[in-house]
Amino acid sequence: MTKNILTLLISTLLLTACNLASTPTLQPAQGDASEPAPVTEEFIQPATFTLEPPTPTLAPPTETFTPIPTETPTPIPYVDSLKATVISDKLICRYGPGANYLYLIAFNKTTPLKLIGRVQGNNWVLVENEPQRCWVNSEFVEVKDGDLKTLRSVYPDGYKIPVSPYYGPTIVLTSVRKADTVTVTWMEIIVSPGKYEDENMFPYIVEVWRCENGVIIFDTLGSRVPFISFEDQAGCAEPSRGRVFIQEKHGYAGPAEIPWPLVP
Repeated sequence: MTKNILTLLISTLLLTACNLASTPTLQPAQGDASEPAPVTEEFIQPATFTLEPPTPTLAPPTETFTPIPTETPTPIPYVDSLKATVISDKLICRYGPGANYLYLIAFNKTTPLKLIGRVQGNNWVLVENEPQRCWVNSEFVEVKDGDLKTLRSVYPDGYKIPVSPYYGPTIVLTSVRKADTVTVTWMEIIVSPGKYEDENMFPYIVEVWRCENGVIIFDTLGSRVPFISFEDQAGCAEPSRGRVFIQEKHGYAGPAEIPWPLVP
């Protein structure tokens, strides 16, 4: 009995030993809480994108308008009158702004004058000489503290020459041009010798605003015959013009306007 129990015990031990020898050693599983496996974090470089700069869109060139400055003429500060003194021995004051008009009065040297206007295009200035105003050549006066250009132009719009009570106006017959020479003819008016101021008086006064070297010149021309010629060039900003008066010692008849011939 004892021998059988011993034999069974030995067999059991042998069998157990064999089983242990054939059983593999178990390793703790990765991630087991008893022995945590080291965690290796792998860094993944994020993808990078290189953005190409946008291609510039070329706009068509635009012209910048720069206004050209224009000169604004400075307005002349006109005056109502200027004081002047006669510097010639005798200075004749006439009914119109030129040497061929009727004589009114003569001023002695150093006579004080009050100048109240001028004519555009020559040197004549208007003198306050009441009751009859008259014109003198400004070359023979000395202006005190002023400039003749500051006087207003008063002829032909601001001053009227005396009207003749005895004669009517003439009529312009022709006005022709040959190059720069203009010739005007008009109907003859016979002025009685008794109506002459003196033997040197012209019975016809021709006023012309003519162009010379790009500037309008005002001329007062005298004639004893019913025609006259004068020069008129091209190149002025304003048109030339003219008119004819009959002159006698009491005043003037007219004017008869000249139909101006065009510059070719």
